[in-house]
This record gives sequence, C-alpha cells and structure tokens, in this order.
Amino acid sequence: MAVTRLVTSDPWISCPSPNPEAKLRLFGFPYAGGGAATYFPWIKLLRPEVGLYAIRLPGRENRVRERAYLRLTPLIDEMVEVVTPYLDQPFAFFGHSMGSLLAFELGRALREKGLPQPLHLFTSGYRAPHLPDMRPLLYQLPDERFVTAMHERYNGIPRVVLENEELLKLFLPIMRADVTILDTYQYHDAPPLACPITTYGGEQDPSVALHELRAWQTQTDATFRLIRFAGGHFYLQDALPNLLQDIQQELARYL
Repeated sequence: MAVTRLVTSDPWISCPSPNPEAKLRLFGFPYAGGGAATYFPWIKLLRPEVGLYAIRLPGRENRVRERAYLRLTPLIDEMVEVVTPYLDQPFAFFGHSMGSLLAFELGRALREKGLPQPLHLFTSGYRAPHLPDMRPLLYQLPDERFVTAMHERYNGIPRVVLENEELLKLFLPIMRADVTILDTYQYHDAPPLACPITTYGGEQDPSVALHELRAWQTQTDATFRLIRFAGGHFYLQDALPNLLQDIQQELARYL
C-alpha cells in the first residue's frame, strides 16, 4: 500500500508535508487534550530526511465527532493496527506528557507482537511509567474544579479557551477523556526496551520532578540521556529549535 495514499486517507495519522525522499519516520504523540496540529510547526525545522507523522486521536480536530478513548489498553491495541503499515521504514517515537506514555506503551506492544521496534524513544514532560503517581486523581472532579486543577498542574489550557464558555465546553470532554486514561493507567512489568531513550523536561515544570524524569533510564537496555530546558510543562513552545536540534542530532546516527 503506497504511503502517499495512507497519509491522505488515514484519520489517525497526519503527514503535513509528505516527502518521498525521507529515510526515517518520526511519529509524534499528543499530550492530553492535544492533537496532530501540535507538531505542524516542526516541519520547517526538520531536515528533509526525516518524515513527520503526527498521531491524531479520536475526539479532536477533524475526529471531534468520534468517541474518545477512556482506557489505555484498547487505545494501544488500536494504534498497533494503525501504525503497522507505516513501519516499513526506520522510525522513532516522540511524545510529550501523555504522548510519552502512548509512545512507550506502543513500543512495548509492537515488541510483544514481533513487529519492528522504534530506533529511538524520545519522552518529554512525563514521569517514568513504573513510578506511581502520588498526586490526587482529577478525572472524576466536577467541571469547574477539574478545569482549575488542570490549569494549576500544567498551565496548559489556553486563555482564549478559559475565557470562552463555548470553547471550554468543546475542550472539556477531550481533556477529561485523556486524563481518565492517565489516572486509570496501570503499569505492568516487562523487560526494558532495546532502543535508546532520551528524556526531556522543563526545569520549572511543577508536574514532574527531576528524579521522575531520570527514572526513565530503567526502561532501556541501551543508552539514556536526560536534558532539561528552561520553562514549565510546556517548555517546548519556547525551546522548540533547541529541542529539535538535539532530536535531529540523535537521529543523524540512523541516517
């Protein structure tokens, strides 16, 4: 099946700038409440050898009428089927916040099924998955308390959404569904991944501590790197050029 046809018809995966000359695919996984469009600004900064494939989950963007997933396991099962046709080239995973968990668990699921593995896993703004989350659960809070708690924890709800009742009404179900996935996640022991892991974080991110980022090291049998940038949970908005420079330096070894 031709990739050019896949990238124009697949609701799960957006390839905003298809390049038949790309030698490596970089999959981008969304944070809670986010969509594929989060990764569109990356196109101008990525070298042509790297093709960008952004994951779009049900319940958002042009899939807003679809039911969002509330549990991780069925979502990962579906994503295995979705990404398998794209694994005919070398590939790497990047995820921010919830996207880190999606990328990690998808990598483990691919391994369990004997499918190709990512060359590299890039995680960002999320604690190592084997560490228990000691923070209060949020997904069952009433709407007003839920919005307040999410804004205080991540400072990631745009002001234009907070100040617009109609936009907030559209945004809430997506965010609550994703947070339900995070709050109900159960880690299961499995061998470390064979690929290297690079973990990024914001130096002023209140949602994840330094030791929680460093603990990703136990999830790989290969090399591990930890890099932090100035900023909070969404540090990558300002640090994007430096972040992509580091990612591409790592990917260059595979090209």
